[in-house]
Amino acid sequence: MSNHLISTNPRQRLIDRELSWLDFNERVLQLAEDKSIPLLERCRFLAIFSSNLDDFYMIRVATLKRKIENSVTKQNTAGYTPLELMKDISKKTNELISRMVSCYHDDLLPKLADSGVEMVDWSQLTQDEKQYISKIFDNRIFPILTPLAVDPSHPFPYISGLSLNLAVLLKKPDTHEELFARVKVPASLPRFMETTEFASTRFISLEQVIIANLHQLFPGMEIEDYYTFRITRNADLELEEEESEDLLESMEQELLRRKFGPPVRLEVASDIKADLVDRLKSELSIREGDISRYQEPLDLTGLNKIADLDRPELKFRPFKNQIAKPLRDIDLESNEEFFSAIKKGEILLHHPYDSFNSSVVRFLEAAATDPQVLAIKQTLYRTSGDSPIVDALIEAAEAGKQVLAVIEIRARFDEQANVRWARKLEDVGVHVVYGLVGFKTHAKLSLIVREEADKVRRYCHVGTGNYNPKTARMYEDLGILSADEKLGEDLNKLFNQLSGFAPQASYNRLLVAPRSIRPELLAKIDREIENKKQNKPAFIRLKLNSLLDEQFVEALYLASMAGVEVDLVVRGICAIRPGIEGLSENIRVKSILGRFLEHSRIFHFANGGDDEIYIGSADLMDRNLNRRVESLVQIVKASHKQELIRIFNQYLDPQIASWFLKPDGTWQRVSQTSEGEPLTDLHTLMINAYKEQV
Repeated sequence: MSNHLISTNPRQRLIDRELSWLDFNERVLQLAEDKSIPLLERCRFLAIFSSNLDDFYMIRVATLKRKIENSVTKQNTAGYTPLELMKDISKKTNELISRMVSCYHDDLLPKLADSGVEMVDWSQLTQDEKQYISKIFDNRIFPILTPLAVDPSHPFPYISGLSLNLAVLLKKPDTHEELFARVKVPASLPRFMETTEFASTRFISLEQVIIANLHQLFPGMEIEDYYTFRITRNADLELEEEESEDLLESMEQELLRRKFGPPVRLEVASDIKADLVDRLKSELSIREGDISRYQEPLDLTGLNKIADLDRPELKFRPFKNQIAKPLRDIDLESNEEFFSAIKKGEILLHHPYDSFNSSVVRFLEAAATDPQVLAIKQTLYRTSGDSPIVDALIEAAEAGKQVLAVIEIRARFDEQANVRWARKLEDVGVHVVYGLVGFKTHAKLSLIVREEADKVRRYCHVGTGNYNPKTARMYEDLGILSADEKLGEDLNKLFNQLSGFAPQASYNRLLVAPRSIRPELLAKIDREIENKKQNKPAFIRLKLNSLLDEQFVEALYLASMAGVEVDLVVRGICAIRPGIEGLSENIRVKSILGRFLEHSRIFHFANGGDDEIYIGSADLMDRNLNRRVESLVQIVKASHKQELIRIFNQYLDPQIASWFLKPDGTWQRVSQTSEGEPLTDLHTLMINAYKEQV
């Protein structure tokens, strides 16, 4: 693969990662703004937008700020210095927040009220409602509030990241001395409270209830003023693994440290007094450019509570997933029948349309209870709080089976849960390992070893998504259940590499990062270029969460310049610029967002007419290819190839509503025909198609 740069100007060659991510979150915001989407689903999208922005500041902006503080002036690969990038991020973020506020106040609130869901403040409550809320305040809220005064004997309190706070200005009646206090709005209580005991459709925010009762927190003081504020702290973990004797213990210490990361953003109510902002800036060491001022309520992640209301007419139509076709005619309770169905032929799964519980969860539960199963080996990156998969591993270990769990305790924002799982599994005798030093284990793999009459047989699951039954209902993912001997051998080698020492393993159907995914995929792109030159069928179709790796961007540019058609479906970050004459006119990029989170990765190469298709856990990002253990599995069954090609064709269908990336790096939403007719929603189309299979 050539290493020359196609253009000497990096901004013409690459779209910056952070700005591309903000474009992705803007697409989420557009879903919240979309009047054709059911009202409570729009509330959910606004909560997701808000939560995404928190994560972005905690990790990405925090890292960028650290570079600025360390006086880094070097341009990144997209041609931005840290200061230039921070300026553009702040500008774009402020524009998005303005749209978020407008969407909430000018659009969603009136429509919610028209639908009988009212968001009210204290002055709008009836006397009965005030009595009801006051009683709750006295019994449930007041006991857990801790007002913290700030004066010479009380230093400015520690403000935890993402907590909502009240800044209260007080005056002593006798001396008229002005004082400042902080009250934390407890995260353990619902953000929006019903105003009556009996399934009210009127809601008041928790901070409004506290504000109305401030006199109880500060008896004998005059309350001059109050404002809400919220800070976001650096939450990027810095684990020095090579120096760590015990990775689990180091992670626990680092999680404690995360709570005290430096502030990276301050959110305040737009009408806050200037002198109070100055005080917060000084106490929190925050610069003016790191402040977001907007109309309350701050922190719209609380809208999930409203989105959860039992109002089916304001939501997407209920969706019931199906049992995967090859498993429909068997007794799912019978371990023997379940394993026989897999032995009969590899099973392709497409979640959430195919049920995760009756396939993947059942696979592991069958392994736990089947007396013929000798061993289970499993990777866990993210799982749910009440995971039946972890329960199955515990049950298997207690039954005396060999159980290996490769737990990724560094899965961002799931570290605490994964540390708990690791301790729990170790307690029952599961062999818990944390993968390879310096590499996150992101591959999605299960291996079951079963003693059968004729031989010891290996059963596998390889997927694109996490072993999390809750997110499996909302995430679109692919997977295979297989008894293929070659694949079983591959997984055996990979698990040995993760738990012991086997760095030189070679594989039949798997590509494994950090060793083989990059060179193998680059070689496949080169092969398409050669095939094009020889007039053989040649194209590249990739479905990814993110495309950022510069080597792949350049390889795809070279493919385009050679005349290879390249179709990319990218949910999130995309660094490539499509449609530029002489560089990328044969590259098309589209993005699909909606009811389900598009999470599967598909790699499809024409391969001279013999379609070569992989699915797996890896995106085309430096971290996935160089610093993670990832796996892609080759699809070999002809009917499965045809099914994946059919699915991919639906993503690329011009009649499907989607976003297109333009050469200038902006995204254009196309949701209607030129005659103004709505285009088809992909997820609705797929739900209906799977229903018809029954």
